[in-house]
Amino acid sequence: MPVHDHAIVIGASVAGLLAAAALTDTFQSVTILDRDTLPPGTAHRRGTAQSRHAHGLLARGREAMEELLPGLTEELAAQGGMPRDLQLHSRWISEGRPMAKADSGLIGVTVSRALLEGHLRRRVAAIPGVRVLEGRAVLGLVACGGRVTGVVTGTETLRADLVVDASGRGSQAPRWLAEMGYEPAAEERVRIELCYATRVYARKPDDLDGDQTLVTTPTDAVHRAGVALAVEGDRWMVTVGGYGGDQPPLDHEGFTAFTKTLAAPDLYELVRDAEPIEEGRPYRTPANVRRRYERLARFPGGFLVTGDAVCAFNPMYGQGMTVASLEALALRDAIAGGGLDGVARRFFRSIRKVVDGPWDVVVGGDLRFPEVEGVRTRKAAMVNAYLRHFHAAAARDPELGRRFLRVANLIDPPASLMKPSTLLRVWRAGRSAGARAEGLPGGGKAPALQVGSNDSA
Repeated sequence: MPVHDHAIVIGASVAGLLAAAALTDTFQSVTILDRDTLPPGTAHRRGTAQSRHAHGLLARGREAMEELLPGLTEELAAQGGMPRDLQLHSRWISEGRPMAKADSGLIGVTVSRALLEGHLRRRVAAIPGVRVLEGRAVLGLVACGGRVTGVVTGTETLRADLVVDASGRGSQAPRWLAEMGYEPAAEERVRIELCYATRVYARKPDDLDGDQTLVTTPTDAVHRAGVALAVEGDRWMVTVGGYGGDQPPLDHEGFTAFTKTLAAPDLYELVRDAEPIEEGRPYRTPANVRRRYERLARFPGGFLVTGDAVCAFNPMYGQGMTVASLEALALRDAIAGGGLDGVARRFFRSIRKVVDGPWDVVVGGDLRFPEVEGVRTRKAAMVNAYLRHFHAAAARDPELGRRFLRVANLIDPPASLMKPSTLLRVWRAGRSAGARAEGLPGGGKAPALQVGSNDSA
C-alpha cells in the first residue's frame, strides 16, 4: 500500500517513465513533468533527438522493465517488436570476427525507440495515480530546511514529498544544488566526439540469413562501428559512426561507402542493394559523463537524480536504457528499504554498483582509440589486450560468446570474463587455432595472451 503522498518526476524519458512506475508502489500520486509537447502514439518526441537512431533493449533491461510493467514484452511483440535470442539470432562481429552462435537464453527486443517510449508512456500513464503533464519546463526547485519540497514551472509551483530528476544529459541538478548551497558532485568526463548517422531501409525476410541484429565493432585499425536492427514495419534501422568527429555521410551512396570501410563486409552487403525509405539523420555525442553523487557528504532530502542525468554513456554500446531500468528498480528498493529518510544515500550507493560495470567497459573500450581524450592506464591496456584474444576465441567457442553477452547485457560483472575457467577456454581456443594454422592435428603452439604487455595498448 502507498505510504507517501506525492512524487514528481522531471522528464518523460525512458528513465523518467520507469522511475515513475517504480514510485507507484509507495506513493499515492506521481506527476511526470516534461517540457515537450508529447506526441501521440509512436511518433518521435522532440526532446529525444537520438530516438531516430538504433536502440537495443538488452536482456537485463527487458527483464527489469517486465518486472516494473508485467506483460511488456508480449505487448511490444504485438506491435511489431521482435523478442529474440541475442546470440542465436544476432550477428556480433568483434575484432573483425563473427561470434559463434548458440542458444544463450538471453532475450532482448529489437524495436524502435519511438515505439518503445510511446508504449511505456501509455502503460505508465494508465497506472492509477499517475498523471503526465506536458509543456511544463521545470525552472527550479523549492526547498526548506535542507529538504526539497517541490518544483517551480513556468506557470505554477508544485509541492511533493520527493522530486526525481530524470531530465537527461542536460540536467540542471548541478546548478540547482549550487543555488541551495551544496557542493557540486565530482564529474568524470571522457571526450569521444562520436559522430554517427542513421538511415532506414526496407527489410526482406532473407536479409542476413534471418538474423535480426548485426553489430560490427571498431578495431585498432578501423575506428568505426555499425549496427543494423530489425524493427517494426519490416524495416532495418542502420546506424554507423566514428570517433573524433568522423561524421558519416547522410546520402545513400556516401552512407553505403562508409559501411564498406568497417572491419567486416556484412553491413555493406546489407545496405548496398537495400531500398532506402527514410533520409539519413546525424547525431553527435561529445563525451561520456558521470556525476558522482554517491561521493557527496551533503545532499538535500527529498531529491534524487537518475538516468543520463547521473551517467551518460557512449550510445554505441546500447546500455543506457538497461542502466535506467536497473536504476528504477534501485529507486523502488531504496524507498521500500527505509522510507524517505536517508533515501538519497541508499539510492546513490545502490546505483553506483549498477553504473560501475558498464562505465568501466565503455570508457576502457573507448580509450583504445587515439581520438579519445582521457587517462590511459596499464590496467585498461591489459584488459583490451586480453579482449582481443577473447573475441578471437569466441569466434570458435560459443560458450565464450555467451559469457561475453552476459557481461554486455549487465547480468554478470566484467571481472567474470577473467575467471580461471574462462581464461582456460580462451587459451584452448587459441591453441586449437594455432594447431589448425600449422596443419597439426590436435597440436601446435598456443598464441600467448600477453595480458600484461604494453605492446597491445
